[in-house]
Amino acid sequence: MTDIAYPKGLSALAASIGETRLPPVHKWNPPHCGDSEMRIAADGAWYHQGAPIRRPEMVKLFSNILRREDDGSYVLVTPVEKLDIAVDDAPFVAISAESEGTGRDRRIGFRLNTGDPLIAGSEHALQVTDGEAGPKPYVHVRAGMAALILRPVYYELVEWALAEDHDPPGLWSDGVFFSLGSAV
Repeated sequence: MTDIAYPKGLSALAASIGETRLPPVHKWNPPHCGDSEMRIAADGAWYHQGAPIRRPEMVKLFSNILRREDDGSYVLVTPVEKLDIAVDDAPFVAISAESEGTGRDRRIGFRLNTGDPLIAGSEHALQVTDGEAGPKPYVHVRAGMAALILRPVYYELVEWALAEDHDPPGLWSDGVFFSLGSAV
């Protein structure tokens, strides 16, 4: 999915936010129809009946009707049906980050594996949890769903944070300070 060409620069990323209108899945309450036989792997790859979904357009379409339920499970939902989908870790992956400014004036933009852009801030909070293999960084995407931040992207964030020498180590983005965890 990373083979799609995206405009460079945080301004281009920010300008593309809002270009895609998401369907109102939070308003849809159809009957549960079973299992979609789909899975989102920890690396962000989508599978149907064990085979990878290779068309980025299909993944994008399905990601737009993805919803997290109150019990923490995930479903694909339309106005007429609701199907379970397995999610190994997070349903999205942040594959790149761009930064503009420094200190309190910094803005950090992410590009997700679905092509969606977002700017870290009050709506899209960064969170780092402790995992077995070290810190696991996430950015909130929407409605209780997060994107796992790829390790190289996290290291880029850490590099920016260390250059700014905050205590605790972290970064500002869009007026909000985010700690990058105790492992920094």
